[in-house]
Amino acid sequence: MAAEQAPRATNAERCVEEAEETVEELRGALAKAGITLPSLGLDPAWLAGQPPRPLVELGRCSVEVAARLAAVLK
Repeated sequence: MAAEQAPRATNAERCVEEAEETVEELRGALAKAGITLPSLGLDPAWLAGQPPRPLVELGRCSVEVAARLAAVLK
């Protein structure tokens, strides 16, 4: 009996995985700079589009965090 093959991930599934990995990378880089964006994550609204185009929701933050983020980016 032939072994069952795992189903291939769809383009949308790969897109979500890559987007989630990118968000985690960004979260880690921000953490190293001492910055936390509590609302950082994927915006679920992008799922309705064809083809999938993930959007990262950076969310809201305090003025202090925004100033620290601007300083790091400079």
